[in-house]
Amino acid sequence: MIVADTSAIIALLDASSEHHRVVRDLYQGNPDAWRLPWAILPEVDYLVAKLLGAKVREAFLRDLAHGAFVVEWGRDDDLAAARQIDHRYKSLQLGLVDAVVIATAERLKADAIATLDLQHFGAVSIKGAPRLLPRDR
Repeated sequence: MIVADTSAIIALLDASSEHHRVVRDLYQGNPDAWRLPWAILPEVDYLVAKLLGAKVREAFLRDLAHGAFVVEWGRDDDLAAARQIDHRYKSLQLGLVDAVVIATAERLKADAIATLDLQHFGAVSIKGAPRLLPRDR
């Protein structure tokens, strides 16, 4: 299982990104393994609209609605776990979204987290030590 961070989804959607090809290949290699935590959805929506435009945003929303991505809606205790992670690493200023991605990966015992945000994810000790893709391919 691969839990996706916002940065990986943006790279997947942005054909001009230097990371697009490698993230696309990771996704296409096993799309059913990918889980999108609920918390990344508003952030992805905002960034796609701002950076990539209405057509890409509409395509992403269509893909979401048609099941191209599995959304992990989480559990109530994910927020408490995210708060603890954010507090433990307060000097990193992770924020809610990254903390929820980490909490989700820990709860699901994910094999990997798809992220380009190595400043945050690379500095956190994540239970189960999931690989950070594409870095740890």
